[in-house]
Amino acid sequence: MYTDPVADLLTRIRNANQIGQDVVEAPASRVKANIARVLKEEGYVKNFRLVRSGNKHFLRIYMKSDQPQKAIVGIRRESKPGLRKYINVDSIPKVLNGAGTVILSTPKGVITGREAKKLRVGGEWLCSVW
Repeated sequence: MYTDPVADLLTRIRNANQIGQDVVEAPASRVKANIARVLKEEGYVKNFRLVRSGNKHFLRIYMKSDQPQKAIVGIRRESKPGLRKYINVDSIPKVLNGAGTVILSTPKGVITGREAKKLRVGGEWLCSVW
């Protein structure tokens, strides 16, 4: 059992990105699926699928590995189980002056920092991607 499943997902994505792997698999959950959806919408990954194998569910993420430059340069977990980070709409940071993406868990769902500013909501700062 993992103490932080979201950090495990981000580590799997980071490792696959570094070695140029095409597909990443991780145990599925709603939060992980929503993070994968945001990564797809922002263009960091090609696609993702929820796969059922027996009685277990997996999240299969297809990486962008056919490009000369990597789509993900860095990905970092911000809010950790031992120290949660909650931010309001006025303090949502810009990653690399807007070149990166902040992913938040809000009452409106798991969304990017830009969408949270449009919707005027804050929430838990899950991770930063650039």
